[in-house]
Amino acid sequence: MAKQAKLTIEKDFQISKIDKRIYGSFIEHLGRAVYGGIWQPGHPTADEDGFRRDVLDLVRELQVPIVRYPGGNFVSNFYWEDSVGPVEDRPKRLELAWRSTEPNYIGINEFAKWAKKADTQIMQAVNLGTRGIEAACNLLEYCNHPSGTKYSDLRVKHGVKDPHNIKVWCLGNEMDGPWQTGHKTADEYGHLADETAKAMKQIDPSIELVLCGSSNTGMPTFPEWENTALSWAYDSVDYISLHQYYGNRFNDTANFLAQSDDMDHFIRTVIATCDFVKAKKRAKKNINLSFDEWNVWFHADASDADTMKNRPWQIAPHLLEDHYDFEDALLVGLMLITLMKHSDRVKMACMAQLVNVIAPIMTEENGPVWCQTIYYPLLHASKYGRGIALQPVLTSTKHDTIDFTDVTDVESIAVWNDEKDEVTVFAVNRSLTDDIVLDLDLRSFGDYRLAEHIVLENPDMKAVNTAEHSAVIPKLHTDRTEKDGNFYKANLTKTSWNVLRFVK
Repeated sequence: MAKQAKLTIEKDFQISKIDKRIYGSFIEHLGRAVYGGIWQPGHPTADEDGFRRDVLDLVRELQVPIVRYPGGNFVSNFYWEDSVGPVEDRPKRLELAWRSTEPNYIGINEFAKWAKKADTQIMQAVNLGTRGIEAACNLLEYCNHPSGTKYSDLRVKHGVKDPHNIKVWCLGNEMDGPWQTGHKTADEYGHLADETAKAMKQIDPSIELVLCGSSNTGMPTFPEWENTALSWAYDSVDYISLHQYYGNRFNDTANFLAQSDDMDHFIRTVIATCDFVKAKKRAKKNINLSFDEWNVWFHADASDADTMKNRPWQIAPHLLEDHYDFEDALLVGLMLITLMKHSDRVKMACMAQLVNVIAPIMTEENGPVWCQTIYYPLLHASKYGRGIALQPVLTSTKHDTIDFTDVTDVESIAVWNDEKDEVTVFAVNRSLTDDIVLDLDLRSFGDYRLAEHIVLENPDMKAVNTAEHSAVIPKLHTDRTEKDGNFYKANLTKTSWNVLRFVK
Protein backbone atom coordinates (compact mmCIF):
# COMPACT_ATOMS: atom_id res chain seq x y z
CA MET A 1 0.00 0.00 0.00
CA ALA A 2 1.32 3.46 -0.97
CA LYS A 3 2.38 5.83 1.76
CA GLN A 4 -0.09 8.60 2.57
CA ALA A 5 0.18 12.26 3.59
CA LYS A 6 -2.53 14.84 4.06
CA LEU A 7 -2.59 18.63 3.71
CA THR A 8 -5.62 20.59 4.90
CA ILE A 9 -5.80 23.96 3.18
CA GLU A 10 -7.94 26.35 5.21
CA LYS A 11 -8.57 29.89 3.99
CA ASP A 12 -8.72 31.28 7.52
CA PHE A 13 -5.46 29.66 8.69
CA GLN A 14 -3.24 32.48 7.46
CA ILE A 15 0.43 32.95 8.30
CA SER A 16 0.97 36.24 6.50
CA LYS A 17 0.87 37.92 3.14
CA ILE A 18 4.15 36.99 1.51
CA ASP A 19 6.51 39.87 0.83
CA LYS A 20 7.60 39.27 -2.76
CA ARG A 21 11.13 40.25 -1.77
CA ILE A 22 11.68 36.76 -0.31
CA TYR A 23 12.31 35.73 -3.93
CA GLY A 24 15.28 38.08 -4.25
CA SER A 25 18.81 37.31 -5.35
CA PHE A 26 22.36 38.57 -5.07
CA ILE A 27 25.10 39.81 -7.39
CA GLU A 28 28.55 40.30 -5.91
CA HIS A 29 31.70 41.51 -7.61
CA LEU A 30 33.03 37.96 -7.41
CA GLY A 31 34.25 35.68 -10.15
CA ARG A 32 32.15 35.98 -13.31
CA ALA A 33 28.95 37.25 -11.70
CA VAL A 34 29.37 40.73 -13.16
CA TYR A 35 32.12 40.52 -15.79
CA GLY A 36 31.13 37.74 -18.17
CA GLY A 37 27.85 37.27 -16.35
CA ILE A 38 25.45 40.18 -16.54
CA TRP A 39 27.90 42.34 -18.54
CA GLN A 40 29.92 41.29 -21.56
CA PRO A 41 30.43 43.88 -24.30
CA GLY A 42 31.00 42.21 -27.63
CA HIS A 43 28.82 39.20 -26.87
CA PRO A 44 26.28 38.57 -29.64
CA THR A 45 23.42 39.35 -27.24
CA ALA A 46 25.00 42.42 -25.62
CA ASP A 47 22.88 45.57 -25.68
CA GLU A 48 24.10 49.15 -26.13
CA ASP A 49 25.37 49.18 -22.54
CA GLY A 50 27.15 45.82 -22.77
CA PHE A 51 24.56 43.89 -20.75
CA ARG A 52 23.74 40.42 -21.99
CA ARG A 53 20.15 40.32 -23.20
CA ASP A 54 19.98 36.54 -22.87
CA VAL A 55 20.79 36.81 -19.16
CA LEU A 56 18.31 39.65 -18.70
CA ASP A 57 15.58 37.52 -20.28
CA LEU A 58 16.08 34.73 -17.73
CA VAL A 59 16.29 37.18 -14.82
CA ARG A 60 13.03 38.81 -15.89
CA GLU A 61 11.44 35.37 -16.23
CA LEU A 62 12.36 34.72 -12.58
CA GLN A 63 10.62 38.00 -11.62
CA VAL A 64 13.42 38.78 -9.17
CA PRO A 65 12.06 41.62 -7.00
CA ILE A 66 15.31 42.72 -5.32
CA VAL A 67 19.04 42.08 -5.82
CA ARG A 68 21.67 42.53 -3.13
CA TYR A 69 24.78 44.38 -4.37
CA PRO A 70 27.86 44.61 -4.47
CA GLY A 71 28.60 42.04 -1.73
CA GLY A 72 29.11 39.95 0.19
CA ASN A 73 32.66 39.76 1.40
CA PHE A 74 33.61 42.09 -1.44
CA VAL A 75 31.90 45.05 0.20
CA SER A 76 34.20 45.09 3.25
CA ASN A 77 37.01 46.57 1.15
CA PHE A 78 34.84 48.43 -1.37
CA TYR A 79 35.61 52.07 -2.14
CA TRP A 80 32.44 53.18 -3.83
CA GLU A 81 34.01 56.37 -5.19
CA ASP A 82 36.19 54.22 -7.46
CA SER A 83 33.10 52.80 -9.17
CA VAL A 84 31.60 56.07 -10.41
CA GLY A 85 32.59 58.74 -12.92
CA PRO A 86 34.24 58.24 -16.32
CA VAL A 87 35.21 54.59 -16.69
CA GLU A 88 38.60 55.46 -18.11
CA ASP A 89 39.44 57.36 -14.91
CA ARG A 90 38.46 54.59 -12.53
CA PRO A 91 41.31 52.84 -10.71
CA LYS A 92 41.87 49.12 -10.55
CA ARG A 93 42.04 47.81 -6.99
CA LEU A 94 43.21 44.70 -5.21
CA GLU A 95 40.05 42.91 -4.09
CA LEU A 96 40.92 41.31 -0.77
CA ALA A 97 38.00 38.96 -0.18
CA TRP A 98 38.50 36.83 -3.30
CA ARG A 99 42.11 37.86 -4.13
CA SER A 100 41.09 39.24 -7.52
CA THR A 101 41.59 42.56 -9.30
CA GLU A 102 38.52 44.80 -9.44
CA PRO A 103 38.63 46.96 -12.61
CA ASN A 104 35.55 49.03 -11.70
CA TYR A 105 34.14 48.83 -15.23
CA ILE A 106 30.72 48.32 -13.65
CA GLY A 107 29.79 50.51 -10.71
CA ILE A 108 26.75 51.78 -8.90
CA ASN A 109 25.31 53.79 -11.78
CA GLU A 110 25.77 51.00 -14.31
CA PHE A 111 24.28 48.45 -11.95
CA ALA A 112 21.29 50.69 -11.32
CA LYS A 113 20.78 50.85 -15.09
CA TRP A 114 20.95 47.05 -15.28
CA ALA A 115 18.47 46.73 -12.39
CA LYS A 116 15.92 48.83 -14.28
CA LYS A 117 16.33 46.63 -17.33
CA ALA A 118 15.88 43.56 -15.13
CA ASP A 119 12.72 45.02 -13.49
CA THR A 120 14.25 44.69 -10.05
CA GLN A 121 15.20 46.85 -7.06
CA ILE A 122 18.60 47.16 -5.39
CA MET A 123 19.54 46.12 -1.87
CA GLN A 124 22.72 48.17 -1.43
CA ALA A 125 25.43 47.14 1.03
CA VAL A 126 27.80 49.62 2.68
CA ASN A 127 31.38 48.98 3.80
CA LEU A 128 31.62 48.71 7.58
CA GLY A 129 34.81 46.68 7.37
CA THR A 130 37.57 49.06 6.27
CA ARG A 131 35.30 52.12 6.30
CA GLY A 132 32.37 53.43 8.33
CA ILE A 133 29.82 56.18 8.95
CA GLU A 134 31.22 58.85 6.64
CA ALA A 135 31.56 56.64 3.56
CA ALA A 136 28.10 55.13 4.11
CA CYS A 137 26.47 58.54 4.40
CA ASN A 138 28.29 59.87 1.36
CA LEU A 139 27.16 56.90 -0.71
CA LEU A 140 23.55 57.32 0.42
CA GLU A 141 23.67 61.02 -0.45
CA TYR A 142 25.12 60.16 -3.87
CA CYS A 143 22.39 57.58 -4.55
CA ASN A 144 19.26 59.09 -3.02
CA HIS A 145 19.53 62.86 -2.57
CA PRO A 146 18.02 64.82 -5.49
CA SER A 147 20.70 67.51 -5.99
CA GLY A 148 22.25 70.62 -4.50
CA THR A 149 24.86 68.91 -2.29
CA LYS A 150 28.39 67.68 -2.84
CA TYR A 151 27.67 64.02 -3.56
CA SER A 152 24.26 64.38 -5.17
CA ASP A 153 25.72 66.96 -7.55
CA LEU A 154 28.59 64.58 -8.23
CA ARG A 155 26.04 61.99 -9.36
CA VAL A 156 24.42 64.58 -11.63
CA LYS A 157 27.88 65.47 -12.99
CA HIS A 158 28.33 61.77 -13.77
CA GLY A 159 25.28 61.91 -16.02
CA VAL A 160 22.63 60.57 -13.64
CA LYS A 161 20.14 63.36 -13.04
CA ASP A 162 17.50 61.44 -11.08
CA PRO A 163 18.39 59.78 -7.77
CA HIS A 164 18.44 55.98 -7.65
CA ASN A 165 16.12 56.06 -4.63
CA ILE A 166 17.48 52.81 -3.17
CA LYS A 167 15.29 51.84 -0.23
CA VAL A 168 17.05 48.85 1.37
CA TRP A 169 20.61 49.10 2.77
CA CYS A 170 22.76 46.43 4.42
CA LEU A 171 25.02 47.62 7.24
CA GLY A 172 28.08 45.65 6.23
CA ASN A 173 28.40 41.93 5.63
CA GLU A 174 29.13 38.96 7.92
CA MET A 175 30.98 41.11 10.43
CA ASP A 176 31.00 38.17 12.87
CA GLY A 177 33.30 36.21 10.53
CA PRO A 178 37.08 36.14 11.15
CA TRP A 179 37.50 35.86 7.36
CA GLN A 180 35.88 39.26 6.91
CA THR A 181 38.12 42.24 6.21
CA GLY A 182 37.53 44.48 9.22
CA HIS A 183 36.02 41.70 11.36
CA LYS A 184 34.62 43.05 14.63
CA THR A 185 33.28 41.83 17.93
CA ALA A 186 29.52 42.03 18.41
CA ASP A 187 29.91 45.10 20.63
CA GLU A 188 32.21 46.86 18.17
CA TYR A 189 29.93 46.10 15.26
CA GLY A 190 26.68 46.85 17.09
CA HIS A 191 27.92 50.28 18.15
CA LEU A 192 29.20 51.15 14.66
CA ALA A 193 26.05 49.87 12.96
CA ASP A 194 23.83 51.84 15.33
CA GLU A 195 25.71 55.09 14.74
CA THR A 196 25.78 54.50 10.98
CA ALA A 197 22.06 53.70 10.91
CA LYS A 198 21.13 56.84 12.83
CA ALA A 199 23.20 59.02 10.51
CA MET A 200 21.83 57.39 7.35
CA LYS A 201 18.22 57.83 8.47
CA GLN A 202 18.90 61.51 9.05
CA ILE A 203 19.69 61.74 5.33
CA ASP A 204 16.77 59.60 4.15
CA PRO A 205 14.23 58.52 6.81
CA SER A 206 12.40 56.35 4.27
CA ILE A 207 15.15 53.74 3.93
CA GLU A 208 15.10 50.28 5.54
CA LEU A 209 18.27 49.03 7.21
CA VAL A 210 19.53 45.47 7.65
CA LEU A 211 21.79 44.63 10.60
CA CYS A 212 24.35 41.83 10.17
CA GLY A 213 23.34 38.67 11.95
CA SER A 214 25.34 35.46 12.20
CA SER A 215 27.06 34.10 9.10
CA ASN A 216 25.68 30.61 9.79
CA THR A 217 24.34 28.48 12.62
CA GLY A 218 27.77 26.97 13.26
CA MET A 219 29.35 30.24 14.35
CA PRO A 220 30.58 29.99 17.96
CA THR A 221 29.01 33.39 18.70
CA PHE A 222 25.52 32.39 17.47
CA PRO A 223 23.01 33.52 18.78
CA GLU A 224 24.75 35.77 21.31
CA TRP A 225 25.92 37.88 18.36
CA GLU A 226 22.30 38.71 17.51
CA ASN A 227 21.54 39.54 21.13
CA THR A 228 24.50 41.89 21.50
CA ALA A 229 24.29 43.61 18.12
CA LEU A 230 20.54 44.16 18.49
CA SER A 231 21.00 45.45 22.03
CA TRP A 232 22.97 48.29 20.44
CA ALA A 233 20.99 48.88 17.25
CA TYR A 234 17.42 47.64 17.86
CA ASP A 235 15.85 51.09 17.67
CA SER A 236 17.79 52.11 14.55
CA VAL A 237 17.36 49.12 12.23
CA ASP A 238 14.49 47.25 10.61
CA TYR A 239 15.87 43.79 9.82
CA ILE A 240 18.58 41.40 10.88
CA SER A 241 20.29 39.17 8.32
CA LEU A 242 20.69 35.41 8.21
CA HIS A 243 23.14 33.53 5.98
CA GLN A 244 23.26 29.78 5.46
CA TYR A 245 24.62 27.38 2.85
CA TYR A 246 24.22 23.62 2.79
CA GLY A 247 26.08 20.81 1.07
CA ASN A 248 26.16 17.06 0.62
CA ARG A 249 29.84 16.56 1.34
CA PHE A 250 29.44 12.96 2.55
CA ASN A 251 27.05 11.88 -0.21
CA ASP A 252 24.18 11.20 2.18
CA THR A 253 21.12 12.29 0.23
CA ALA A 254 18.59 11.66 2.99
CA ASN A 255 20.56 13.76 5.46
CA PHE A 256 21.16 16.42 2.81
CA LEU A 257 17.44 16.80 2.10
CA ALA A 258 16.73 17.11 5.83
CA GLN A 259 18.88 20.22 6.14
CA SER A 260 15.92 22.50 5.48
CA ASP A 261 14.87 21.49 9.02
CA ASP A 262 18.06 23.17 10.23
CA MET A 263 17.08 26.29 8.29
CA ASP A 264 13.73 26.26 10.05
CA HIS A 265 15.48 25.99 13.44
CA PHE A 266 17.82 28.85 12.49
CA ILE A 267 14.90 31.13 11.66
CA ARG A 268 13.01 30.24 14.83
CA THR A 269 16.09 30.88 16.98
CA VAL A 270 16.73 34.29 15.44
CA ILE A 271 13.06 35.27 15.85
CA ALA A 272 13.24 34.24 19.52
CA THR A 273 16.41 36.28 20.01
CA CYS A 274 14.88 39.33 18.33
CA ASP A 275 11.82 39.06 20.54
CA PHE A 276 13.98 38.64 23.64
CA VAL A 277 15.73 41.93 22.87
CA LYS A 278 12.34 43.49 22.13
CA ALA A 279 11.12 42.45 25.59
CA LYS A 280 14.35 43.59 27.21
CA LYS A 281 14.00 47.03 25.63
CA ARG A 282 10.23 47.26 26.20
CA ALA A 283 10.03 48.00 22.47
CA LYS A 284 6.89 48.04 20.36
CA LYS A 285 8.23 47.26 16.90
CA ASN A 286 9.31 43.84 15.65
CA ILE A 287 12.65 43.25 14.00
CA ASN A 288 12.00 41.24 10.86
CA LEU A 289 14.40 38.90 9.08
CA SER A 290 16.35 39.27 5.85
CA PHE A 291 17.69 35.86 4.82
CA ASP A 292 19.93 37.58 2.33
CA GLU A 293 22.29 34.71 1.55
CA TRP A 294 21.04 31.15 1.13
CA ASN A 295 21.74 28.30 -1.25
CA VAL A 296 23.56 25.02 -1.75
CA TRP A 297 27.32 25.59 -1.93
CA PHE A 298 30.01 22.93 -1.72
CA HIS A 299 30.86 21.60 -5.17
CA ALA A 300 33.78 23.85 -6.19
CA ASP A 301 35.69 24.56 -2.95
CA ALA A 302 39.03 22.93 -3.82
CA SER A 303 39.49 24.54 -7.23
CA ASP A 304 38.49 27.93 -5.83
CA ALA A 305 41.11 27.73 -3.09
CA ASP A 306 43.77 26.82 -5.66
CA THR A 307 42.86 29.76 -7.89
CA MET A 308 42.94 32.30 -5.06
CA LYS A 309 46.16 30.94 -3.56
CA ASN A 310 48.25 30.15 -6.64
CA ARG A 311 46.81 32.40 -9.36
CA PRO A 312 45.62 35.53 -7.55
CA TRP A 313 44.76 39.01 -8.81
CA GLN A 314 42.99 37.97 -11.99
CA ILE A 315 40.06 39.96 -13.35
CA ALA A 316 36.87 37.88 -13.14
CA PRO A 317 38.40 34.42 -12.63
CA HIS A 318 36.21 31.35 -12.56
CA LEU A 319 35.24 31.14 -8.88
CA LEU A 320 32.40 29.40 -7.01
CA GLU A 321 30.94 27.98 -10.22
CA ASP A 322 29.10 25.10 -8.62
CA HIS A 323 27.33 22.81 -11.10
CA TYR A 324 24.09 21.84 -9.43
CA ASP A 325 22.48 18.43 -9.65
CA PHE A 326 18.91 17.24 -9.18
CA GLU A 327 19.12 16.71 -5.41
CA ASP A 328 20.36 20.30 -5.04
CA ALA A 329 17.16 21.46 -6.73
CA LEU A 330 15.10 19.47 -4.23
CA LEU A 331 16.83 21.11 -1.26
CA VAL A 332 16.39 24.55 -2.84
CA GLY A 333 12.67 23.79 -3.12
CA LEU A 334 12.58 22.72 0.52
CA MET A 335 14.35 25.92 1.56
CA LEU A 336 11.85 28.01 -0.40
CA ILE A 337 8.98 26.25 1.39
CA THR A 338 10.68 27.05 4.70
CA LEU A 339 10.92 30.73 3.79
CA MET A 340 7.22 30.81 2.89
CA LYS A 341 6.34 29.15 6.20
CA HIS A 342 8.00 32.04 8.03
CA SER A 343 6.62 34.83 5.86
CA ASP A 344 5.25 36.60 8.94
CA ARG A 345 8.83 37.48 9.95
CA VAL A 346 11.05 36.70 6.94
CA LYS A 347 10.33 39.65 4.68
CA MET A 348 13.36 39.49 2.38
CA ALA A 349 15.60 36.70 1.15
CA CYS A 350 18.30 36.48 -1.51
CA MET A 351 19.38 33.30 -3.23
CA ALA A 352 23.13 33.67 -3.47
CA GLN A 353 23.88 34.26 -6.19
CA LEU A 354 22.17 35.00 -9.52
CA VAL A 355 24.64 34.45 -12.38
CA ASN A 356 27.65 32.09 -12.65
CA VAL A 357 28.65 32.26 -8.98
CA ILE A 358 26.74 29.54 -7.03
CA ALA A 359 23.91 30.51 -9.32
CA PRO A 360 20.78 29.29 -11.10
CA ILE A 361 21.89 31.02 -14.33
CA MET A 362 25.14 30.16 -16.10
CA THR A 363 26.85 31.70 -19.10
CA GLU A 364 29.53 30.69 -21.56
CA GLU A 365 31.87 33.60 -22.29
CA ASN A 366 31.32 33.49 -26.03
CA GLY A 367 28.34 31.21 -26.05
CA PRO A 368 24.88 30.64 -24.65
CA VAL A 369 23.17 31.12 -21.32
CA TRP A 370 21.58 28.14 -19.60
CA CYS A 371 19.57 27.20 -16.53
CA GLN A 372 20.89 25.05 -13.73
CA THR A 373 18.62 22.60 -11.92
CA ILE A 374 18.03 25.03 -9.06
CA TYR A 375 16.57 27.62 -11.44
CA TYR A 376 13.22 25.87 -11.60
CA PRO A 377 12.07 25.77 -7.96
CA LEU A 378 12.98 29.46 -7.65
CA LEU A 379 11.06 30.21 -10.85
CA HIS A 380 7.96 28.39 -9.64
CA ALA A 381 8.05 29.94 -6.17
CA SER A 382 8.56 33.44 -7.53
CA LYS A 383 5.78 33.11 -10.11
CA TYR A 384 3.20 31.27 -8.03
CA GLY A 385 4.20 31.98 -4.43
CA ARG A 386 2.68 35.45 -4.40
CA GLY A 387 -0.20 35.99 -2.01
CA ILE A 388 -1.07 34.72 1.46
CA ALA A 389 0.86 31.83 2.97
CA LEU A 390 -1.53 29.41 4.67
CA GLN A 391 -0.60 27.56 7.85
CA PRO A 392 0.16 24.01 6.69
CA VAL A 393 -1.90 21.43 8.57
CA LEU A 394 0.17 18.50 7.38
CA THR A 395 0.34 14.89 8.42
CA SER A 396 3.11 12.79 6.94
CA THR A 397 5.11 9.68 7.58
CA LYS A 398 8.57 10.43 8.96
CA HIS A 399 12.11 9.12 8.97
CA ASP A 400 15.40 9.76 10.77
CA THR A 401 18.79 10.64 9.30
CA ILE A 402 22.26 10.75 10.78
CA ASP A 403 21.75 14.35 11.98
CA PHE A 404 17.97 14.76 12.12
CA THR A 405 15.01 12.99 13.70
CA ASP A 406 11.33 12.99 12.75
CA VAL A 407 11.97 14.25 9.24
CA THR A 408 8.67 14.42 7.37
CA ASP A 409 8.63 12.50 4.12
CA VAL A 410 6.56 15.30 2.62
CA GLU A 411 7.14 19.01 3.12
CA SER A 412 4.45 21.31 1.80
CA ILE A 413 2.79 24.69 1.96
CA ALA A 414 -0.12 26.37 0.18
CA VAL A 415 -0.28 29.97 -1.01
CA TRP A 416 -3.58 31.69 -1.73
CA ASN A 417 -3.44 34.44 -4.32
CA ASP A 418 -6.61 36.26 -3.37
CA GLU A 419 -6.27 38.73 -6.24
CA LYS A 420 -6.16 36.01 -8.89
CA ASP A 421 -8.41 33.66 -6.88
CA GLU A 422 -6.05 30.70 -7.10
CA VAL A 423 -4.29 28.38 -4.68
CA THR A 424 -0.85 26.91 -5.27
CA VAL A 425 0.48 23.93 -3.32
CA PHE A 426 4.24 23.44 -3.21
CA ALA A 427 5.30 19.95 -2.10
CA VAL A 428 8.52 17.97 -1.94
CA ASN A 429 8.54 14.23 -1.48
CA ARG A 430 11.94 13.69 0.11
CA SER A 431 11.55 9.94 0.56
CA LEU A 432 14.28 8.15 -1.36
CA THR A 433 12.24 4.99 -1.79
CA ASP A 434 8.49 5.62 -1.89
CA ASP A 435 5.92 7.45 -3.93
CA ILE A 436 3.45 9.17 -1.61
CA VAL A 437 -0.21 10.01 -2.17
CA LEU A 438 -0.93 13.50 -0.85
CA ASP A 439 -4.56 14.04 0.14
CA LEU A 440 -5.51 17.68 -0.35
CA ASP A 441 -8.52 19.11 1.50
CA LEU A 442 -9.67 22.31 -0.26
CA ARG A 443 -13.19 22.50 1.23
CA SER A 444 -12.80 26.07 2.49
CA PHE A 445 -12.20 27.29 -1.08
CA GLY A 446 -15.28 25.83 -2.67
CA ASP A 447 -15.19 24.28 -6.11
CA TYR A 448 -11.65 24.86 -7.34
CA ARG A 449 -10.26 22.85 -10.23
CA LEU A 450 -6.70 21.71 -10.90
CA ALA A 451 -5.09 23.97 -13.50
CA GLU A 452 -1.76 22.16 -13.66
CA HIS A 453 0.57 19.82 -11.80
CA ILE A 454 4.21 20.73 -12.47
CA VAL A 455 6.80 18.11 -11.52
CA LEU A 456 10.59 18.19 -11.33
CA GLU A 457 11.94 14.65 -11.06
CA ASN A 458 14.81 12.48 -12.20
CA PRO A 459 15.83 8.93 -11.26
CA ASP A 460 19.46 10.09 -11.08
CA MET A 461 19.99 12.32 -8.04
CA LYS A 462 23.27 13.52 -9.57
CA ALA A 463 21.79 14.54 -12.93
CA VAL A 464 22.89 18.00 -14.06
CA ASN A 465 22.08 20.50 -16.76
CA THR A 466 24.72 21.83 -19.13
CA ALA A 467 24.87 24.33 -21.96
CA GLU A 468 24.41 21.43 -24.37
CA HIS A 469 21.77 19.37 -22.57
CA SER A 470 19.16 19.88 -19.85
CA ALA A 471 18.61 16.63 -17.97
CA VAL A 472 16.47 18.23 -15.26
CA ILE A 473 13.51 20.29 -16.45
CA PRO A 474 9.95 20.58 -15.15
CA LYS A 475 7.15 18.70 -16.87
CA LEU A 476 3.37 18.87 -16.70
CA HIS A 477 1.46 15.80 -15.53
CA THR A 478 -2.32 15.52 -15.81
CA ASP A 479 -2.47 11.85 -14.84
CA ARG A 480 -1.25 12.04 -11.23
CA THR A 481 -4.17 13.80 -9.56
CA GLU A 482 -7.69 12.58 -8.84
CA LYS A 483 -10.63 14.80 -7.81
CA ASP A 484 -13.43 13.88 -5.42
CA GLY A 485 -15.57 16.93 -4.70
CA ASN A 486 -13.34 19.42 -2.93
CA PHE A 487 -10.74 16.75 -2.19
CA TYR A 488 -7.82 15.78 -4.37
CA LYS A 489 -5.33 12.94 -4.33
CA ALA A 490 -1.97 13.83 -5.83
CA ASN A 491 0.69 11.22 -6.46
CA LEU A 492 4.09 12.60 -5.47
CA THR A 493 6.79 10.39 -6.94
CA LYS A 494 9.80 9.67 -4.76
CA THR A 495 12.28 12.57 -4.51
CA SER A 496 10.24 15.08 -6.49
CA TRP A 497 9.38 18.79 -6.48
CA ASN A 498 5.67 19.39 -7.14
CA VAL A 499 3.64 22.51 -7.88
CA LEU A 500 -0.15 22.02 -7.93
CA ARG A 501 -2.16 25.05 -9.06
CA PHE A 502 -5.90 25.28 -8.36
CA VAL A 503 -8.19 27.92 -9.88
CA LYS A 504 -11.88 28.78 -9.90
